[in-house]
Amino acid sequence: MGIRELFLRISGRIARYDASHNFTCDLCRREVFENERLCNVCRDELPKIELFCPFCGRRVREAGVCLECKKQPLRIDKARSVSCHEGGAAALVLRFKRGEKYLVYTLAEELTPLLEREFADCDALTFVPMTKRAERARGYNQSRLLAEELSRRTGKALLDVAEKRKETKAQKTLGRAAREENLKGAFHLVHRKEVRGRRILIVDDTMTTGATAGELAALFSRAGADRVGLLTFTSVEDRTLHPKSNHTRRNL
Repeated sequence: MGIRELFLRISGRIARYDASHNFTCDLCRREVFENERLCNVCRDELPKIELFCPFCGRRVREAGVCLECKKQPLRIDKARSVSCHEGGAAALVLRFKRGEKYLVYTLAEELTPLLEREFADCDALTFVPMTKRAERARGYNQSRLLAEELSRRTGKALLDVAEKRKETKAQKTLGRAAREENLKGAFHLVHRKEVRGRRILIVDDTMTTGATAGELAALFSRAGADRVGLLTFTSVEDRTLHPKSNHTRRNL
């Protein structure tokens, strides 16, 4: 057995162990006793979304379509998120992006029930691609890790059908229209036949404006996808509800 094969075998065993064993809460580090990723206290404190816009899935204060979707609907059939992008939920996403890859199991554990409830009829999962340069810089694509883990848990097919070939400006400070302009021509479909006629679910860690997923969804729809949804762990609440908190949320 070569060194590479030995390394891959050991890495695989470590990954399987991490997926099935947990001794402390991934947020507060309290001891847990039944392999939970989060303790009961931290799970209860997550800013879970219970009342949401039927289109974008963002938290709303009263039943009905949110103001952002009334102004400009997403180019996605339906989007849903577990939590608002704040507090412990935002902290988990940030740590996941910054190198704590094992948190994929924590996020997937929270996402699986929502996927099975809201997207039971989807027949394939996919992810938001990164440019090769950006993925090398980070070391991994967190969106892909999530999609792979959810595919493993649910048995749904995983599609690797799109590429991001163009570097884009940082999206943090851009509004929705600017983000959409920034993303034009960034994604390319490399396996059109795998998309045609399918009900596809894009998986990502967070949704801010929905522009990135919308660009991918438009690409899939033009290739003949039957339906395209979006599932994320967090989503940024309609900013018109809390204009004073925009600066804080952009810097999470």
